[in-house]
Amino acid sequence: MNAIEIRGLSKSFRGMYAVDNLNMTVPVGAIYGFIGENGSGKSTTEKLICGHLVPDRGSIRLFGKDYTDAGVRVKVGALIENAGCFPDSSVYQNLMMQCINLGVENADEEIRRVLEIVRMEDSANIKFKSCSLGMKQRIGIAMALLGEPALLILDEPINGLDTDGMRIMREILVDITKNYGCTVLISSHILGELEKIATHYGIIRQGRMIMELTATEMDSRAQVYISLKTRHMQSAADLLSQKFSRVRMDDEYIRVYDVEDTAAVVDYLMRQGHIVSEIRKNKIGLEQYYIELMSAKEEN
Repeated sequence: MNAIEIRGLSKSFRGMYAVDNLNMTVPVGAIYGFIGENGSGKSTTEKLICGHLVPDRGSIRLFGKDYTDAGVRVKVGALIENAGCFPDSSVYQNLMMQCINLGVENADEEIRRVLEIVRMEDSANIKFKSCSLGMKQRIGIAMALLGEPALLILDEPINGLDTDGMRIMREILVDITKNYGCTVLISSHILGELEKIATHYGIIRQGRMIMELTATEMDSRAQVYISLKTRHMQSAADLLSQKFSRVRMDDEYIRVYDVEDTAAVVDYLMRQGHIVSEIRKNKIGLEQYYIELMSAKEEN
């Protein structure tokens, strides 16, 4: 069974489609990285799944049931845009108000549980307005976790966080899936961080899903390349282009793709009178894969 199955989903605003015939599949237990440029339809899709917007057409199924089913709606927790907390109330008070809204039983126990999950068990009495951005994001996740949802939908939860804040957020999300059995759908522009935790990816462009793949598939598609420096970069790049199928100048380096043998590259350049001052083997990460995929789509 999948946590989310979307087929032919469309939503327009004033005649313009924000989501256009979208298909999406999120397996149970996944951390699904939802990727796309600003205005690509990520937030609209998440709001449709949460029932905040009504689709023009298409279907949304959650855990095998229609997304409007009351029994399945209680399985969904979400943090979209911000936590919506009262600034002069404490963390505990804000969570208590949300418990009342949701009709959560044993509210005090449940608040303690979610604060422990988000590493804020010692911050219950702090006023929301006194919390850092990272703490506010974690409070939002704590609110979304009230009632033990099976699906958590997060819209850009790591944007604006410092290095330590992103590390804590990564640990929380992995903990939620591994130890609490929760599926996570997360959108983010910080692809390097997303790559560290995601098990699946969906890449959206202009409201359409252009690719879904697992982290394993992404890794297998990521090209190996050699980056190097010489004294005469353009001349060396021209020579390499005659021997290797794909060569690119990138900032201060020459990139030679789909080559494993660094010694062969160095030897070839030396025989042509070029001394290599720096060379290393690399593998394209998620961010570069995404950039190149988008570039290829634009060229087509």
